[in-house]
Amino acid sequence: MGQRKKIVIKPAPLIPGETVGIAAPAGCFDEERFRKGLSVIEDMGFRVKVPEGVFASKRYLAGSDEHRALILNRLFSDDGVRAIICARGGFGTIRIAPLLDVDLYAGKPKILVGFSDISALLSIVCQHSGLVVFHGPVVTSLADNAGQSVESLLAAITSATPVSIRPDDGVTITPGRARGVVRGGNLASLCQMAGTPWQPDFKGCLLFLEEVNEPPYRIDRMLSQLRFSGCLDGVAGVALGSLEGCGDRRTVFEIVAEHVPPGVPVLAGLPVGHGKVNLTLPVGIEATLDADNMTLDYHESALALPGD
Repeated sequence: MGQRKKIVIKPAPLIPGETVGIAAPAGCFDEERFRKGLSVIEDMGFRVKVPEGVFASKRYLAGSDEHRALILNRLFSDDGVRAIICARGGFGTIRIAPLLDVDLYAGKPKILVGFSDISALLSIVCQHSGLVVFHGPVVTSLADNAGQSVESLLAAITSATPVSIRPDDGVTITPGRARGVVRGGNLASLCQMAGTPWQPDFKGCLLFLEEVNEPPYRIDRMLSQLRFSGCLDGVAGVALGSLEGCGDRRTVFEIVAEHVPPGVPVLAGLPVGHGKVNLTLPVGIEATLDADNMTLDYHESALALPGD
């Protein structure tokens, strides 16, 4: 795939009435929750395209690797589809990495949304094509229809206003202020790419991390792997999202501080990830992290504006 391209490619804003395609790059999913999530997308004012074969199942995967990658590649090549939201996380995205047509994605930029295991897809696409992507709800999580999550997603994919996050439950772990391109996502999903051709490069970046149902010792293990593989070298700042089911937060915060390079600002408590509220974060453009004032402010719109 080559190295990360320096160019930043922004997708066009999604307009009411346009079509959202559904991909399933990872796990198979519950059809009832999936249908509820589709209804939320339609209530947002968009048409939905569910490709034939999206309900395929192979063990815990939504079909074979070739099948899952083909659906995603076809959605990117389809000029009638303006955005792609992934059906579910789970596991399996890393398996289709060699089959992703990132050059196609760069040439036909579309809004791409997902989280959890989809973090691997977001990382690969952003790093190797330059396309700005969106860490946000998957279809099955939209079934819960948390108002803030839906509002945040809608604003992120339709509005030119730069995203700004001011967590009510923010915690300053390491004080300071840093500027950089926002990258990251689910810790386990990023960790599994260390030592592969798709190893993330976070130099100069604001690294966002979230996790669910992983005890502190496993978080320590995963951060150790990222650290010793060089993924944390040169990181500018760290923002922690939801840590649902991960034990005592203070213990996790202590572990994170031990692995992040000295002096790098670290802010915790962003309502992003597997928690009740999952705000949408653009991935691939610059923001400023202020751990003292507990803010994450993007410098620009994640979407292509007229004249760009």
